[in-house]
Amino acid sequence: MRLNSTLGRITVIALFTLGSTATANAAHGGECATPSIDRLQQWLASGEGATEPATGSILVPGNRHDYTAKIKFLADDWHVMVVWLGNKFEAQADLTHSRGFWMTYRATDDLHVQLRPASHWSGGDKWVTKIPSTRGELVKKFFSFNEKNWTTLPELGKPAYPLSEALDDARGLVFVGKTPNDLEFRSLRIDGYRPPCVYCETGRVRA
Repeated sequence: MRLNSTLGRITVIALFTLGSTATANAAHGGECATPSIDRLQQWLASGEGATEPATGSILVPGNRHDYTAKIKFLADDWHVMVVWLGNKFEAQADLTHSRGFWMTYRATDDLHVQLRPASHWSGGDKWVTKIPSTRGELVKKFFSFNEKNWTTLPELGKPAYPLSEALDDARGLVFVGKTPNDLEFRSLRIDGYRPPCVYCETGRVRA
């Protein structure tokens, strides 16, 4: 599977009541008025691969007023989960001066995350970094944007652009895995970048 059908045509039915443009200097602040984790509102099961849930938002209420993102990869095949960095598909972020991101998560198996630029969104041939299994334990880990920490997956292909280009117009972090996996995300903070809140009612993700 090339990971280019669903990811190339993600369509979300949404009603935007307040527009916003994503920039690397987005204002600091608390969580958004709608469900979010570190102001990231769009955590989506793309519909590619057998997942639970199959499509749509994976955000669920956590402790007190917090939210957590939960998804299960169910088969020995490629699964895809998307986080839009600017909280809408059309947005992008300049991460060229970011050192990387901190993530608090649990995973029962290894997976990878792709940094997908707006200029080369479609297709599976992307720069990836490994997200190691935590054996189901909750851990906090830093993932650097240093190019030595990013590689490619031969099965998905090698991108025809450098990592620096992906950082320049980053649209999303796309989590991919080819094995069953029980995943939970509690935090995802990108150095030097705070996402802008986009107020919307999210409907469905359609392949």
